[in-house]
Amino acid sequence: MLGVVAVVAAGLLWRRSRAGSVTGRAAAPPVVAAPPVAAASAVAAGPPVAAAAVEPVGQAPSWFDAPVPTDTATPPMGIPISAPERSPGAAGPAGEVTDPALRLPAGLAAGPSEVTDPALRLPAGSGRPPGEGPGEVTDRIPVVTPAGAPPPAARPVFPGAAVAGAAGPGAAVPDVVAPPAPRPPHRWGLGAYLVAEAVFLGVSALMGLALIGQDPVTAGALAAALGVPTVAAALTGLLVTWVRGNGPVVDLQLSPTARDVGLGLAFGFGGLFLTIPASLVYVSVVGEDASSAVGDVFGGVTAAPATALLIVVIVVLVAPLCEEILYRGLLWGGLTRLGANRWLAFAVTTVIFALAHFEWPRALLLLVVALPLGLARVYSDGLLAPVIAHQVNNLLPGIGLYLMLTGAFPAL
Repeated sequence: MLGVVAVVAAGLLWRRSRAGSVTGRAAAPPVVAAPPVAAASAVAAGPPVAAAAVEPVGQAPSWFDAPVPTDTATPPMGIPISAPERSPGAAGPAGEVTDPALRLPAGLAAGPSEVTDPALRLPAGSGRPPGEGPGEVTDRIPVVTPAGAPPPAARPVFPGAAVAGAAGPGAAVPDVVAPPAPRPPHRWGLGAYLVAEAVFLGVSALMGLALIGQDPVTAGALAAALGVPTVAAALTGLLVTWVRGNGPVVDLQLSPTARDVGLGLAFGFGGLFLTIPASLVYVSVVGEDASSAVGDVFGGVTAAPATALLIVVIVVLVAPLCEEILYRGLLWGGLTRLGANRWLAFAVTTVIFALAHFEWPRALLLLVVALPLGLARVYSDGLLAPVIAHQVNNLLPGIGLYLMLTGAFPAL
């Protein structure tokens, strides 16, 4: 009996000693493998390696010789009991990172050098910044600017460039329109207007002397006396802007735009609702003596249709352009160069325009006529709108003048 007990005891000791040689600790309780600890700061260089289990020898394993993984099993305190000694972060078999603090969570290492988590992938079509490989996490760490420090310089935004925070992947930002460049100053002032006005008076006197002694005076000669002085004065003003300024397109704002055309037509036709009633009031007050300078010059003169049409072109198209260059171009620019705002320039040019026609009985009527022309200059900040408004205002008198010169209408 004692022999049997001794044999059994020897067998148990042999089995326990053999199991201890496998696990390293014979009496250790069963250990459950812990899940790997992960951090999103690194990517596994290769696929994970499955832990190998030790098969028990002989019979079914009991509580003390349960299979224990040889590489990754850890007790509850997180201390490896059977993994070989490695330095933190050293690569194991097949390039495995064994330090739990450097492992990625599940789903980030499905394949070599690939980020499989949709939350960490870049949007489709956005590309990757230069220098970042296909398997790197491209989320940026926010930069905190210390209090009081100047903000970082803004990157220039080009039309159609995709920016972070846009409505969707590859969304384009609207085009950034740069503000218009300031208008360069000119060196001419009120002297330019005074010189042009002197040219107008001098040429008018010369044309009057040339017509003395002609009897009868032809319609062509009257057309030249009407148009030449005004054209000469306007050309003088344009020459001054070329010599002392930046040219008429810049200094007189003669560059055509759709907005200026629209404003000119609006103030031109809208002004008729003001000037036509004013003309009717003028005729009712003055009576039969009501006339105009053009009507007095061409009264009793007949002309061929071609000559009459030329005179209408001068009255409707040429004269308004030249007068606007003088009054709401040179005079306006000279006043603003002295510091006058646009409303003061509007008031002064309106009064001088009415007086410079030397039609004293019609001065108040001309003052009313000049109001929509000056407003067109104020709201357009250019010369094209008042030119168009002036031409629209002269359209009805031009048609009446044509009918008078061809004999289809009595003298105005």
